[in-house]
Amino acid sequence: MKWIAVAIILFAVPYTILTLRYRKPGPAFQPYQDMKNRANVVRLLEAGYQRLPLTAQRPADGTKAAGGAAVTQGPGGLPPDLRSTLVETPLLPTEILSVSAAPTGNPLRAYGVHFTCALPGDQQQLGGADLYIRGDQLVIIPTFERVGGELLTRSRQTVVLLTIPPGAVKPGSYTVTLVAERASPTWPLEIR
Repeated sequence: MKWIAVAIILFAVPYTILTLRYRKPGPAFQPYQDMKNRANVVRLLEAGYQRLPLTAQRPADGTKAAGGAAVTQGPGGLPPDLRSTLVETPLLPTEILSVSAAPTGNPLRAYGVHFTCALPGDQQQLGGADLYIRGDQLVIIPTFERVGGELLTRSRQTVVLLTIPPGAVKPGSYTVTLVAERASPTWPLEIR
């Protein structure tokens, strides 16, 4: 038994020292997730899309954007060209109940989109969004994260403030679409 203990110590000590000295910093390699992310990036670039993750403030305060843009309801679901480009179809909010956004923006300032959405289930909460830019189209797809354990969200409706960082969108005229399953709000945006 003593030789087994000696062998374990002789193996464990050098292994620990080598591992701590030469281990790659950051998360471990996850082949499936990393390859899926790489394929997604390649397909988006080939289709002419630029993807930008957006931060979400949740719950957002009650302040709405001044001089609200004229929001119209468009068809629900992902745009067909973006749906065919993405490797995995993201989970979408059931519906967008209200949207408040300015009709104009400054490229040197952050642009906010304040909205209320219905969540797809009690186990998800809105964690942020992805902005897809292609030509004169801005497509915002909310992203969800699972609530841990057996916890449930308090309400299936959430109020969110998404912020597009300064310099992310070049000056010009755009059509912004906030994607949901049933109907997707759309509004014009002028960046000057």
